[in-house]
Amino acid sequence: MFTIASLTDSLVLESIGPDRYVAPNVASPHGVVFGGQLLAQSVMAGLAGTEAMSVKTLHTVFARSARPDAPVDIVVDRMHAGRTFASSTVTISQGDRLCTRSLVLLHADEDDLVRHGVTPPRASDPDGASPSAQDVGAWQVRVAGGVDVNDPDLVAPAELDVWTRFVGAPTDPARSQALLAFATDGFLIGTAMLPHAGVGQAQAHVSLSTGVISHTLTFHEPAFVGDWLLMAHRSPYAGHGRSYGQADVFTSGGQLVASFVQDAMLRPMATPGHRL
Repeated sequence: MFTIASLTDSLVLESIGPDRYVAPNVASPHGVVFGGQLLAQSVMAGLAGTEAMSVKTLHTVFARSARPDAPVDIVVDRMHAGRTFASSTVTISQGDRLCTRSLVLLHADEDDLVRHGVTPPRASDPDGASPSAQDVGAWQVRVAGGVDVNDPDLVAPAELDVWTRFVGAPTDPARSQALLAFATDGFLIGTAMLPHAGVGQAQAHVSLSTGVISHTLTFHEPAFVGDWLLMAHRSPYAGHGRSYGQADVFTSGGQLVASFVQDAMLRPMATPGHRL
């Protein structure tokens, strides 16, 4: 069960040297660290020492999984720092095992020259949505339209609207960005499975090998993750053992606050003696 204390504790980076940190993990029932935690920690590491800015874009490549029973090591390489923009690479590892590497682009707010933002593609509200399997403890997750991505017999368009919020979430912008990054990791692979009979997210790590390869998240507007936010997912392509997905994040009032895309692995589980 996710508690707000365990989530926020994982965002506390202990300095062990210049631009070097160690951080704990959120408990995981699957034997691997949830990828959203590594995204969230990359946000916090990129912001360290640049508190006057916020994250604009986070691009993360997942190289290897991390174990939940050992802390993660985080190294920041500062590429550039200016008045308006700054950028760093953030590497997360465990011992000699490199897990993720992220490019974090930071920026300072400027006045509008132009402004527009799309609206949610479908009407829904959190009160009419169904709790999902991820709806445990402080992380509340509800799926619109009664869609069950775990059901391999369900065939539906590759679209999934998910409402999310973190009960008791801290109000500071940095941790709101980090916790939103945490939430974005979990649903695009399931979205890609929806059009295909006999395939469901319940088969992940059982008969299917699935995993995120890369994830890019762009923040448009500040958003408080203690309020309901709608993640509108779609998967325009899947094939060659891969899936590709896109999503936009909206407030309950319909304001676009973030967008993300994801490449993932989606293939049969290897049988003994068979190399994929």
